Amino acid sequence: MEESKAPALDHTFKLFHDIKDRGMKIFLVSSRKETLRSPTVDNLINVGYHGWSRLFLRGFEDEYMHVEQYKSQVRKTLMDQGYRIWGIVGDQWSSLKGLPEAKRTFKLPNSIYYMS
Repeated sequence: MEESKAPALDHTFKLFHDIKDRGMKIFLVSSRKETLRSPTVDNLINVGYHGWSRLFLRGFEDEYMHVEQYKSQVRKTLMDQGYRIWGIVGDQWSSLKGLPEAKRTFKLPNSIYYMS
């Protein structure tokens, strides 16, 4: 992660651009630590992810929170700011579970790793 060399997964990359091209705002919510922001942004841009509205990373206060709880909290924050969550795309079940829920969820495969 620190080397900014993670490849884009083809199906995720295509879905990202399909959604972006429809004019929806995209918020990226990652369980990566805030200390990895710079290499994460570099990597996203280098592999072609651009035009997203905001990248949420785990701060120090979030490190001991379960991933599902952390991502649910971010979704609640977005809803409190007036956004509607149309869809959640994730390659781990922890990204999709929890409240508030989205209108649609998309569980994508990830051949690199799986977290149970």
